[in-house]
Amino acid sequence: MDTSKNNLTLPLVSVIIPAYNAEAFIAKTLLSVRSQTYHHIEILVVDDGSRDRTAEIVKSFAQEDPRIILLQQSNSGVAAARNLAIAKSQGEYIAPIDADDIWYPQNLEKKVQCLLASEPNVGLIYSWSIDINAADLFTGGFYNSIIEGEVYQALIYKYFLGNASTALIRRSCFDRVGGYNTQLKAQQAQGCEDWDLYLRIAEHYQFKVIPEFLVGYRQLATSMSCDYTEMAKSQSLVIANIQQKHPEISPNIYNWSLSSFHLYLAIKSSHNRNYQSSLFWLNKAFQEDWTMTLLHHNFYLLMIKNLLEFIKQLTNPQGEPKPQPEIALNSTSNSNNSDSNNSGMTIADIEQRMNIHKLLPSQVYEQIRLKRLSN
Repeated sequence: MDTSKNNLTLPLVSVIIPAYNAEAFIAKTLLSVRSQTYHHIEILVVDDGSRDRTAEIVKSFAQEDPRIILLQQSNSGVAAARNLAIAKSQGEYIAPIDADDIWYPQNLEKKVQCLLASEPNVGLIYSWSIDINAADLFTGGFYNSIIEGEVYQALIYKYFLGNASTALIRRSCFDRVGGYNTQLKAQQAQGCEDWDLYLRIAEHYQFKVIPEFLVGYRQLATSMSCDYTEMAKSQSLVIANIQQKHPEISPNIYNWSLSSFHLYLAIKSSHNRNYQSSLFWLNKAFQEDWTMTLLHHNFYLLMIKNLLEFIKQLTNPQGEPKPQPEIALNSTSNSNNSDSNNSGMTIADIEQRMNIHKLLPSQVYEQIRLKRLSN
């Protein structure tokens, strides 16, 4: 694909970035977008009432790159910010990215190429993503789904895309199903706006996957992804709405979905040292889908770890937690970060973990479920 800056025959991609108090990482996000090998893009950043230097940083980038457009609004939530960017955008394709995530250089090029080669009934392209920390280093987590085609029931069961920064979407999808759901914020239930949108798209369009790590998904204790009670309420409302629309779908799928999501929250809570919360979500997951929960190795690891750490906190409430080890990213990884550390984790290490992961009993059973739901 010819991606030169002067090739305007290729579709314009509108990159939309909602930003709220994002001064810590918005520069890294914008640098990753500007570094894309696909150049025919516009970049719309919506400052959602930030109280820090977010707008100032974006303005400095806009002075150097006319493709960057800063929009500002009073704090209205991530859904309203994304909807404003879409309304002001001109592109044939929409590419959301959160203000702390990063794209690796060929992300847009490969997704545009895939969407151009697809039938009109394919509305969304997504790729694999990999968890990163504040220093852009791999933390070991990843999303590597291979689900594609008619994905609606599989997407009810599990948010296999993993995050809001991995999709490339036809504008026609928004024309048909509408934008992001702003009512979730009004109900104090932010967190699953992207899942809700993709479910509505999946009712009418097929999905395709690019099985490569093209997105760095930043995991921080201060991010939206760590407001677990609000996220749980958000998912519950999304699932309840679908259940009301589609009573013909087996109730088991909804229970599986709730359980899978609550197990995810248990893992994240434990990672952020909230062990009591992790035990709470583990119990919820078990009640909703005990078969899968008992098959999942993380259930036993988390149960033991959380109980021991919770007891330790009770007996030593003022004890200082030990810092988590950093996992470095070296030059053999699929990243635009040039720093290296020979003892760090590489893409090859992640792929080895993937090969082990897919052999776990819970993963084998889950793939059987997902295959049935995708047919």
